[in-house]
Amino acid sequence: MANTPQEIDTNKLRADPRVIDQLNQAVIKEFRANQGKVVGLMEETSDLQALASKLDILGQPLLLLTMTGAKTGRTLVRPVCYSRDGDRLVIIASYGGEPRNPPWYHNLVANPVVTVEVGTEKFKAKATQADGAERDRLFAEAAKLMPLFADYQNKTKRRIPVVTLMRID
Repeated sequence: MANTPQEIDTNKLRADPRVIDQLNQAVIKEFRANQGKVVGLMEETSDLQALASKLDILGQPLLLLTMTGAKTGRTLVRPVCYSRDGDRLVIIASYGGEPRNPPWYHNLVANPVVTVEVGTEKFKAKATQADGAERDRLFAEAAKLMPLFADYQNKTKRRIPVVTLMRID
């Protein structure tokens, strides 16, 4: 019998890289099957559904970010919440308020040319870290649209990085 959401230890699931990879793969599959919309996870276990719900990713604006691994050189695809600032897409390296930055952030710093999928559109972009007043403005605007980012900033002592994606093709 499947666990109910109340019985699932999402912190334990979240700490397991295999579970996070399974969740990412499920989100990528649904994103591509539904023209960029992810509102539930098709045919996935209640554990993954509960984790996706706990991480507040279902129903949020998501893009797929294809990048090169900083250490491995492998091609990696990660679903990431985003907002817009004019022609730029804005992503927040929150990692759920964890004390360290997400691995994808380090990949972008090392290899800033990426492929972005938004809805049915796919294009090359350059990732740039926002700093100072611009970072603060972009973070505040993203947190206004997705309050989970403010919650994550309150959970951690690190200053959560903000990255912009500017189309280059």
